[in-house]
Amino acid sequence: MKKKRVYGLIATMMLAASILGACSDNEENKTDKSGNADNVNATGMPIAKEKIEVDGFAAKFFASQDWNSLMLWEEYEKMSNIHINWTTVQTEVLADKKNLLLAAGNYPEIFFASAFSRTDLIKYGQQGVFIPLNDYIDKYAPNFKKLLEEYPTVKQGITMADGNIYGFPTIYDPKFESLRVGAPWINQQWLEKLGLKSPETTEDLYKVLKAFKENDPNGNGKQDEQGWGSGYGIKQFIDYLRGSYGLNKQGTMNPNLDFKEGTEEFRFVPTTDEYKQLLEFLNKLYSEDLINKDVFTTEPQKFAAEAGEGTFGMLSEVDPKELFKLDGYVGAQVLEGPTGDRQYTAMSNGLGNLGMFVLTDKAKNPEAMVRWIDHLYGDEGTKMFFMGFKGVTYEEDAAGNIKYVDNITNNPEGKNLDQAISDYLTWPGGYYPGIVTQKYFQGAEAKENSINNAKQVMPYALKDEDIIPGLNFTLEENDQVSAILTDIQTYVDEMTASFITGKASFDKWDDYKKTIEKMGLEKYMEVAQGAYDRTK
Repeated sequence: MKKKRVYGLIATMMLAASILGACSDNEENKTDKSGNADNVNATGMPIAKEKIEVDGFAAKFFASQDWNSLMLWEEYEKMSNIHINWTTVQTEVLADKKNLLLAAGNYPEIFFASAFSRTDLIKYGQQGVFIPLNDYIDKYAPNFKKLLEEYPTVKQGITMADGNIYGFPTIYDPKFESLRVGAPWINQQWLEKLGLKSPETTEDLYKVLKAFKENDPNGNGKQDEQGWGSGYGIKQFIDYLRGSYGLNKQGTMNPNLDFKEGTEEFRFVPTTDEYKQLLEFLNKLYSEDLINKDVFTTEPQKFAAEAGEGTFGMLSEVDPKELFKLDGYVGAQVLEGPTGDRQYTAMSNGLGNLGMFVLTDKAKNPEAMVRWIDHLYGDEGTKMFFMGFKGVTYEEDAAGNIKYVDNITNNPEGKNLDQAISDYLTWPGGYYPGIVTQKYFQGAEAKENSINNAKQVMPYALKDEDIIPGLNFTLEENDQVSAILTDIQTYVDEMTASFITGKASFDKWDDYKKTIEKMGLEKYMEVAQGAYDRTK
């Protein structure tokens, strides 16, 4: 879920006078809204003593859903005494729709599941459109406040460069290991058929994939087997191999940055010798048809149909048994690279999108709405959001174990789990504020195979304290680097594909590096280093 759906800076002591002025305006806006605090119960339900109505905008995954008559929101209204008048759009058009609302000034009191970026949060926060949440969190969000105390790097990550928090994020519980880490899946039956062991080095991987392709492990007398496949792009391959090539030892919240060895000085990952070695290895696999040739163009739905035929020896993403109904796959090993590196580094601190719930300056009841959203970060609210309602969407045994009812997991209308649960809840699609915990999330990552996969990865995984949160820039810094980084990232992505497919020769590596330098890399690195140094 986190990899495909989901798929993440820092407080300063001082800011320019213009930014401080904007903060003062925000404080005035916040103070002006305190008149309705007397209508809010300090604890428990209902949240509002007298019923209130709130205009809300949200993104949804399924077009057929009507949030104004959905069980989740109807039941939560009964509990909280808060009615939301929902306007919803599908995730595909979310960016355009929310930007139009903000540009026209015709925006609602709350944005829910609207995926505002760090740039959006600091921009609209400084303009006074999004109100600072710090004081409200302190007074009205005990569940969320507890999480910030437990995971200080999450607090770092959501605190903008002006010291304010403008959005409630998605949090993937750091204790939920199988949601945070996982190697690709390798066909154990094929390994046994060919008398092979699961690869432990990058060279082993090459030999195993080659054997899968050439030695008929499915025993049908045809050379229809394929090596390693993914429907979600080359990033899945790169992320698995980063730690085998000594890259991203500070995690992938800032995927283009890691430290020079023995320092806290950033280097730009896509121009390192190690990244070149990684691309050379992938070029070797690609040129010998050991990874799916359409990896740069295929879409998940199209790839799923191909993968479901069982012709791939190794698959990225979630457990093939859950995704494609394929048996025989187990988690692959974390690989040792050509210079002895063996680590899993494609990790975050558990922080997903920052701007999944924001309050605008039109919010008439900010205290109540902070309590409303805080419920989704507590145990009961998380249970309601992901599992729904006892006797309707889930059942509970005497020991307190819960699971979806048969109507959800084996839907008589032929709906898959996401479709069936979406008749009641909104979480499928990955757009939501709240915390994803193993206790109440029952997707593929919570199943036994994924848990076993994570167990063998964890000895090689980064420690939480080594993972750097995403960098938060000031408005001025953001203006300086946004255009630079957009152009550089586009070029890096294009050249990564070209090097892997062989369209560009590795003889052109120095030219590639010089081009990136000419695009303003030095300025970007200077600003990024400054943003990190502020955290210290």
